[in-house]
Amino acid sequence: MNRILIVTMALLSVCINAGYHSSTSSAGIQTRDEAIILKIWPAKALDAGSSVQTEKNEPDRGDNVTRVGNVTDPAIMIFKPKQSQDKTASVIVCPGGGYRYLTINKEGTEIAEWLNSLGVTAIVLKYRVPNQRENAFKDIQRAMRVARYHAEEWGIDANQIGVMGFSAGAHLSARLSGDFFNSSYEHVDEIDVLSCRPNFTILLYPAYLVDDRNNLRDDIKVGSENPPAFIVQTQDDSVGVKNSIYYYAALQKAKIPSELHIFPTGGHGYGMRPSSHAVSKWPLLCEEWLRQIDMVGD
Repeated sequence: MNRILIVTMALLSVCINAGYHSSTSSAGIQTRDEAIILKIWPAKALDAGSSVQTEKNEPDRGDNVTRVGNVTDPAIMIFKPKQSQDKTASVIVCPGGGYRYLTINKEGTEIAEWLNSLGVTAIVLKYRVPNQRENAFKDIQRAMRVARYHAEEWGIDANQIGVMGFSAGAHLSARLSGDFFNSSYEHVDEIDVLSCRPNFTILLYPAYLVDDRNNLRDDIKVGSENPPAFIVQTQDDSVGVKNSIYYYAALQKAKIPSELHIFPTGGHGYGMRPSSHAVSKWPLLCEEWLRQIDMVGD
């Protein structure tokens, strides 16, 4: 295998806190208590002196949320369903955090556990922060290609790889969903000849999609080749429900199959921990949508 398995103290604590243990089976395939952790870039592709050792957790706020900052050496955590006979669909999960840090458990490993329960492989992306939007976009393009490159090895379908993001991670996911034609970085190896277009998109309380004039921002593209999308937000979201409304309208104009759910209350940043009864329905609605687009079996 040409995988490089990297287990850092920060990620190890995240996996344990989320109910996972970061160990790898001899076959390289994760069960419920195992995860594959993989650096997505060769050292030559990163800035000189970059090191995962510079990572640190943000101060504890007493809310059971692990916030990882100073990410300079991007990686993915691959969580396979406990039981899967055939190749599975998979989702690259992008935690939020305002591009300042990553809420790696609430919007990462907890989401992976839910996806695994549906029989879907979860790939949690640890992209570069803080304030590295362009590098983060390079990371998600590379992560999609890495997933396709390892599809056979990981038991996933290379034509059923979606992207799912929360807040800033939703911005990153929406950006990838419309801007996949051209690479944002110079190719470094054979992985980069593969497509980085996601097969479907899931956005939870997206941020940074529209400007003050309610136009899509320049980095958010919508065209005839955007993948199908599922979007959730609440009216009382502090970042503005208009992000979902205007993005959905653009998808409709481009005739992209899409589904939008706006709930009256719930705020922002709830992940799988809904703050209102209404928005607690989003996982069931999303599961049904995944069945409709044939990414989850009956």
